[in-house]
Amino acid sequence: MAAQTIPIFEAGDYEKHIVQAVSTLKGGGLVVLPTETVYGAAAVLNNEKAAGNLRALDTAAGRPPVIHLAEAEQARRYLGPVSELGQRMIRKLWPGPVGLVFDVPAERQRQVASELGVAVQRVYEGSTITLRCPDHVVAGDVLRRVDAPVVMRRAGGDDAGQNADYAAEHWKDRVDLILDAGPTKYSKPSTLVKVGEDGYQILRAGVYDQRIIERLLRTTILFVCSGNTCRSPMAEAIARRMLAQKMNVEESELEKKGIVVMSAGSFAMAGARATPAAVEAVNKLGGDLSRHRSRPLTVELIHQADAIFTMGRSHSMAVTALVPAAAGKVTTLKEDGDIEDPIGGDVALYEALSRQMQGLIEKRLRERSLL
Repeated sequence: MAAQTIPIFEAGDYEKHIVQAVSTLKGGGLVVLPTETVYGAAAVLNNEKAAGNLRALDTAAGRPPVIHLAEAEQARRYLGPVSELGQRMIRKLWPGPVGLVFDVPAERQRQVASELGVAVQRVYEGSTITLRCPDHVVAGDVLRRVDAPVVMRRAGGDDAGQNADYAAEHWKDRVDLILDAGPTKYSKPSTLVKVGEDGYQILRAGVYDQRIIERLLRTTILFVCSGNTCRSPMAEAIARRMLAQKMNVEESELEKKGIVVMSAGSFAMAGARATPAAVEAVNKLGGDLSRHRSRPLTVELIHQADAIFTMGRSHSMAVTALVPAAAGKVTTLKEDGDIEDPIGGDVALYEALSRQMQGLIEKRLRERSLL
């Protein structure tokens, strides 16, 4: 009997179909789920019926399927001690189109397998485990509700499995349910990265290349206001100067040291210059805004940032509206209120604001161990 295919965004009653997928997985069935890269057949890892059904697909015989996580923090369940680099990669690259391969001590492997009630070989491949935290609303909603480890295998090779039709044809009647969310966002497999103590190795090229991963792994500080022509660019310039002095380097060398300071506006248009008064006020503190051009706040900027400092509560809400998971790294620059927009004020107002922000920025950077 052919699997039921549900066009999840068109069929109506989204919640009902998510519940159906969760119930199918818990009952030992196989559900094809969309991710941002490819479609994959999902099963509950420690359900014997599901494990047998997944092995019968024979898409990667002899290799454990990849464990897919609803939240990045769930990785700790399967790993031993994680290096500082590994923790950073988890924090910076997930959720996203990256599979991370970790070495796991044998004792930890045995402990995890015992807790799950399965053989070690069902979870780990030799000394390693591959984990993935997809950035897709449907996959996330299903994984979050199953409340059990879920593994997935993709349909076909690197150039296949990018739509539900291929999965349906490839697996025919060997899966129970297919959630069709349309073509995948990236239409290529995830990047696969082996994480070491002090470095990493790209095992399979995918959505992210070396350049993108290096950029995402930098320590990035983001300041946010409304138009990105006054407050947040002033904060950016002040912070950049402060950090350069602390590291005893020129501001132009900060990025080489792995530090990126940026600003954006929740209602900004791209390309506007900083106001002349902001340029003048910051210049008196040793900062430079002469080359600043405004940029709008985006999902990509939010994901890239390690710490986000906003000029007011409305800007914090704008950040979390775009990326709810970013709430933990968002802080208003001023503890007890908003920093008022100086637009239209004279140079003296901007100078007073820049001095106030200098103290607030220093405090916030020290709180985050960034200064």
